[in-house]
Amino acid sequence: MDFQQFYLSAQGRVNRKQWWLYLILPVFVVSLILSIADGAFGTVDTESGLGVLTGIWTLIILIPSILVHIKRFHDRDKSGWWVLIGLIPIIGGIWLLIELGFLKGTEGPNRFGPPVTD
Repeated sequence: MDFQQFYLSAQGRVNRKQWWLYLILPVFVVSLILSIADGAFGTVDTESGLGVLTGIWTLIILIPSILVHIKRFHDRDKSGWWVLIGLIPIIGGIWLLIELGFLKGTEGPNRFGPPVTD
């Protein structure tokens, strides 16, 4: 799967390994680096605690993250609309973490296509 297909398409499936290694880990590392940079450059708003660089980064990764989450739900043979469960405070985030990060996808082909091979 190429970069454009992975991050900019809701078609297909993404397994747990890909979700952790190609979405969660890079987003976490870049967010951490940008948070440190915001602190070093003094670009953090003291009232909200949000930094300019991390805010821009969040806007950049918003749509690709949603699309990858949709494909992860496809791997679990569920509709991409399940991403909306993340809008429920606290419980939604926990649900997404368990569902997308720890539960195995369906074996073999499902209605969203064949399983992804690494």
